[in-house]
Amino acid sequence: MEFGIFTMFTVREGGSQFDAFQEWFRLVQQAEEQGIDTFWIGESHFRPERAVMASPLIGASAVAARTERIKVGLAVQVLPLANPLRVAEETAIVDHISEGRLVVGVGRSSFLESYQGYNIDYGESRGRFAESLEVLLKAWCEESFSYQGEFYDFHDVNLVPKPYQQPHPPVRVAVESTETFALAGSLGFPIFIRHQMPIPQLQGLLEQYRQARLLAGFDGPNDVILQIGGYVAETAEQAYNDPLESSLRRIRIVQENLDKAADQETYERLKASSSVTYDELQQRVAFGTPEAVTERLEEYRDQLGITGISLDINPGGQVPYEKVVSSLRLLTEEVMPRFK
Repeated sequence: MEFGIFTMFTVREGGSQFDAFQEWFRLVQQAEEQGIDTFWIGESHFRPERAVMASPLIGASAVAARTERIKVGLAVQVLPLANPLRVAEETAIVDHISEGRLVVGVGRSSFLESYQGYNIDYGESRGRFAESLEVLLKAWCEESFSYQGEFYDFHDVNLVPKPYQQPHPPVRVAVESTETFALAGSLGFPIFIRHQMPIPQLQGLLEQYRQARLLAGFDGPNDVILQIGGYVAETAEQAYNDPLESSLRRIRIVQENLDKAADQETYERLKASSSVTYDELQQRVAFGTPEAVTERLEEYRDQLGITGISLDINPGGQVPYEKVVSSLRLLTEEVMPRFK
């Protein structure tokens, strides 16, 4: 199983935005030293109470320059918010800076404030996403290309530079809405998922993804990374108590921002996932001793067929730094070896 950690560079209460960058740059260096496979960087706009990473590509460039081995992943680049040709150029540059360690995760986002801030109609997001992804692949792979769609129009463009990885960096699609699973399968791309709905429902959607892949001519097993909160401690009591206040804060923030959900399905999914007690939340995260976290991840692997995990190791962003460092150490020294 592939192990990654995920962040949008969360800001601590009472801390500065500068502090958030410095803290996560220190953590990625520790993650590199301790054998984490991928450092995943999310995208967040206009939400100062949550995170400061408005450009995952700039973040990926900084991380690539500070590391040598760890893969640097976008989780995700919100394609409808950006000019796809610019994204193609910048991903190719970061791919060179990282010497081929870039993984390009793409998605649409579930919150309206990003679209409202950029003055883009969310109703166009699905069409913009599809066209952007097509432009990316053409720009990366073709010497010169033209494209004419509903939203984008390019003529005789030769992307410089071309990516370091040939034909292009790995692409992974974030899927959350129920209809997106089959769509991602028909395109053949690996996917990200989150535990935002009951396991049986996720199992059914992943089967739709598998069937769509097969119908489109893509063989081999599903390639699925699960993104969840993760925290490892020496004792069960510490694993329960250390992330408690931080996790409850995150739940409150989601509740306070339900009116910014992009559509009704997103609203219902977020409402259900945020209308839980802390004890109920334990069923959708991996908090525990090394043994308990190992068992939890084995359950996810057996139930969902996941091939990788992306752990938010500071769920809610307020777990004390030294405890996050300890959790990461326990994850890499006592959990990861059991899956290698």
